[in-house]
Amino acid sequence: MEIGSLVGAAAAVPVNRSRSMNPRDTIVALSTPNNRGGLGVVRISGPRSREIAGSILRFAHQPRWRSWSSELAELVDAGGAVIDRAVVSFFEAPRSYTAEDVVEISCHGSPVVLRLCVERAVEAGARIAEPGEFTLRAYMNGRIDLPQAEAVRDLIDATTLYQARVAAQQAEGSVSRRICPIKEQLLELIALLEAGIDFAEDDIGVASPQEILRRLEPVERAVEKLIASFSAGKLVYQGFTLAIAGRPNVGKSSLFNRLLEQDRAIVTDIPGTTRDLVSEATSIEGIPVKLVDTAGIREGRDLVETLGIERAYQAMADADLTLLVLDLSATLEEEDRALLEKLRDRRALVVGNKSDLDRRWNGVPDLLPVSALTGEGIPQLKDSLLRRLAPEGLGAPESGSITNIRHEALLRESLEALGNARRAVEFQIPHEMLLLDLYAALRPIDAVTGATTADDILNRIFSTFCIGK
Repeated sequence: MEIGSLVGAAAAVPVNRSRSMNPRDTIVALSTPNNRGGLGVVRISGPRSREIAGSILRFAHQPRWRSWSSELAELVDAGGAVIDRAVVSFFEAPRSYTAEDVVEISCHGSPVVLRLCVERAVEAGARIAEPGEFTLRAYMNGRIDLPQAEAVRDLIDATTLYQARVAAQQAEGSVSRRICPIKEQLLELIALLEAGIDFAEDDIGVASPQEILRRLEPVERAVEKLIASFSAGKLVYQGFTLAIAGRPNVGKSSLFNRLLEQDRAIVTDIPGTTRDLVSEATSIEGIPVKLVDTAGIREGRDLVETLGIERAYQAMADADLTLLVLDLSATLEEEDRALLEKLRDRRALVVGNKSDLDRRWNGVPDLLPVSALTGEGIPQLKDSLLRRLAPEGLGAPESGSITNIRHEALLRESLEALGNARRAVEFQIPHEMLLLDLYAALRPIDAVTGATTADDILNRIFSTFCIGK
């Protein structure tokens, strides 16, 4: 699948963009970043793509326009002067990203050259693409569905390799493959009830409550399972914030540097070295993490340290998870006990640092021993962090976990309607009213995958029940 469509309208060309998006227009945009580089690609899509490309390029011979092939050409200005030599690739409909005729012009990555190429295409009759319009056309033309279109954006925005793998799988349809069977089962149940109502006088019987519940139960369970996958899926793109807290000199900054895998925070034997929040972005097993090193928590010795401690408490409140660091080589202090009590009902993980030294105490439940100096226990710490935030595990990228908050909200709406439908069956509500709940459950799923038409329902009724014999 070709990527880059969502950034395809990034070319800064001074033209009038007040025209509405007409799907019959031929559109053009720069599909690579609008910066200086080795190569830049200008994409043209629509019924006139070959004509427009031919008018701004000079070929050594009549272009053959063979699909999925490339030819050399010269990019010329309005006066016919050669500006650059380009590789021109053609993708014939429907075997292209947009399912339309697409021409891609690969020039040298000079912003001046690329700007000229786009301007010349506009002068020849193309329109500047709106943001996301290439992918919108791919969706409207049936090339991809909505989850795949959103995955293209996620793939472009990926900051870790794991994110890219998940987005690539979704772009290939992993989410759609999980949702489509749910939709199919729901449509079959709707068709069954519609047929029972519309053709009650024919040979089609009315579905019993037991049959309806039998068909409804797997749909409800499948939607619940998809929603549950969001707890792990949202970590993939949203990541999480980890506040590292503890009293002075327990090794918070050393642990911060170890997790970051670089010396970012100052580490000394002097208590209270960290006076303000120090934050850095990293990743753990491909999951984006914002690490926040906080001031050591104790009775403030001066105004600056007191303000730092206040910010430490605020960072702990704002974080998705707090890493409470204790010193295994020193006695357990009153500040340690106070922090343990304060974090008892919050999302926190307790670690005992300096496990490479002699241990002076025991008795804290679920404590994970680590050594910021030697790295002992750090892999186990990373695993524990992810397990705490995603108890069911991240799963394989191809599992089709829900990573989009829009999808999760829609599936929750569908689940609520399915629950209403189940209760309607249990209270023997007429099928006409039950169908309202089933359609209410279908609409949010349609908002994820694409709409279901009345013809879809009718086709199922007639094909399933052989009406008209």
